[in-house]
Formats: sequence, structure tokens, C-alpha cells
Amino acid sequence: MNKTHIGELRRARGWTQERLAAESGVAGRTIQRLEAGNDASVETVALIANALEVPVRDLFVSVESIDFGEAVEQLDARTSAQQARRDSITHAYTYLFQGIGVLVTFATIVLAFTGTFSWLGWFIIPAYWAGVRLLFGFLFRIVIGPRLDAKYPLSLPSRAAADY
Repeated sequence: MNKTHIGELRRARGWTQERLAAESGVAGRTIQRLEAGNDASVETVALIANALEVPVRDLFVSVESIDFGEAVEQLDARTSAQQARRDSITHAYTYLFQGIGVLVTFATIVLAFTGTFSWLGWFIIPAYWAGVRLLFGFLFRIVIGPRLDAKYPLSLPSRAAADY
């Protein structure tokens, strides 16, 4: 048995056990067991730490098993690595969206000044930025986000993804 700070951290946020269970994706009974001092898998503990936005080691008052302590340290390293990879992928999609937008904007301006477009051509720029923003928002929420969740289960969605 390992004494944890989970209940204190949860109450400091003003969350119920049910809210922590929903935020972390684990069962409410698991939260109850952990707060009572029962053990759980390191993956479960990592999900709770992510929901509370603290490192895994901060969840524990002390760790009785040396093996468990090492596992927690390794889990923190894995979590950081997964978060870094997820953030880099999210930023790559964001840069792709912005890069294409810059190209569309410049191409529209060039074509407008060469007389290829009528005044209606100027609607391409705001249409691109609004339409593709909605498309990327849809893709991040429905396609990309869930795939990143599955591939990097110890990570949290990037703030950049939340903007779309």
C-alpha cells in the first residue's frame, strides 16, 4: 500500500471523485481505491496524474516498493517523451495549415494584381482562413486527436489543438 495525495489534490481543485474519474478516464471505484491506499497500475496512476496536471511522483506521500518507485520515475520519463512527440505532431499540422494559408493568400494577391481575378477573387482569402480553420478544427477533434490519444495515451492534447 502506498499513501497518496490524490484526495488532497482532487479536493484542492474542487473536484468530486466522479469528476476526477471522468477527467482521467478511469473508473470511479478505482479513484476510491487509490484514495483508500490501494495500489493500481502505473498506467492508471499516470492517467490520474495527467488529469490533475502533476507529475506521477507528486501523487505519493511515499513509495514502499523500490520497484514501484523506479516504475514511477520511468513513467514520468515516458509521459514527457509522449507529450513532446504529440506536441510536435500537433504543431506540424498547425504549421501546415498556416503555410498553405500564406501560399493561398500570396497567390490570390498576385493573381488579383495581374488582373486574373475580378473583385470576387478577394473572397478567396477569408474563405480559406475561415473554411480551413473549421475543417482543421473538425479533423483535430474527430480524426487527429483520437488517433494521437491512442498512440500517446500518457499525453494530453496540446493547447494549439484546442485553438482549432
